[in-house]
Amino acid sequence: MKTCDIAIVGLGLMGSAALRELARRGADVLGFDPLAIGEARGSSHGSCRIFRRFNFESEAYTALSDRAFALWRALEAESHQTILMPSAILEAGPAGCPSVRKSRAAAVAAGGPITGPRTGREANAAYGAFNLPDDWDVVVHEAGGILLAERAMRALRAGVEHRVAREAAQISPMPEGIRILTASGEVMARRVIVSAGPWIAGLVPGLTRHVKVTRQAVGWFAPARPETTRYGECPIFILKAARGMIYGLPDFEGRGVKAAQHDHGPAVGPDEWDPPVSDAELATTSAMLAELVPGAAGAITDREVCLYTNTAQADVVADDGGEFVIDRLPADPRIIVASPCSGHGAKFATAIGAMLADMALDPKVKAVAAFRLDRFSSFA
Repeated sequence: MKTCDIAIVGLGLMGSAALRELARRGADVLGFDPLAIGEARGSSHGSCRIFRRFNFESEAYTALSDRAFALWRALEAESHQTILMPSAILEAGPAGCPSVRKSRAAAVAAGGPITGPRTGREANAAYGAFNLPDDWDVVVHEAGGILLAERAMRALRAGVEHRVAREAAQISPMPEGIRILTASGEVMARRVIVSAGPWIAGLVPGLTRHVKVTRQAVGWFAPARPETTRYGECPIFILKAARGMIYGLPDFEGRGVKAAQHDHGPAVGPDEWDPPVSDAELATTSAMLAELVPGAAGAITDREVCLYTNTAQADVVADDGGEFVIDRLPADPRIIVASPCSGHGAKFATAIGAMLADMALDPKVKAVAAFRLDRFSSFA
């Protein structure tokens, strides 16, 4: 039987970042994933994701964003290509909107400058694509960007492809190690990182009650006023209204404005990618663009399915749900679980990869408190 010190099951952005980091540190590491880069499945496919330094979801993220930013820039230098395109981020919602308030507070706490529009009226004057209600709360952060996800995947995998097995894998803990089972054979690893996105509960059954996979419909829209939605003219936007929350990216690749609801869609299994996204699934996004970002509103030019893997609310340490899981299994610390997939994890991939490498190489490294499994009573 083949052996390795560390196996990684699941090589999306998180797993690939961990593979690269462990290989860079000289570890005996192998990765397993049946999907080719660019294949439209999993949590990391597609051309782009949003990078935010300041996050309304949790206070745990600013330091992680800063570490990720530095490592994305290092990857750019090493690969000699752009991976993170700087962009302002505009967040807006009705007066008193909690997500806007929390994002602004995160920026203030980190010393980030808040100098842009603060109301809908001011945002409309600054950016021609928008038609926000005059009294809406607005915060604009300059410390954001467009993460070129597929390019990032290729850069992370460069030089380590010989360590990748293009196969699905299961894990079986044994006294002598963790057995990795594939169609072509077995590998015995001393430790394993499970970073399998929507498939993670099938590999770590104890997670089943704590995670839910949802189908998210994503569209690209031909802008009604293209001059207002070009990269550099239009910020990334995250808008919270009574009917839901949408996000959007400027037309930086000539494909249209990418936009989607950030609210959780219907629950699905990890292999339920059909049917194709319908106009009905994008109706709320289309309507909100027409109302709030008319410069971006237009015909749907492309569409795809994205899956979020969402954690439930914790019952030991209170949280709002949707928080990451990055921790060793309490019952078997040789198994490290990485599920930062709640719709906004991609931007942290380099930092999380380094975190996973730290944990795999040094049993004394503790998980970040906000991401620990023992916040759920079934793991406490």
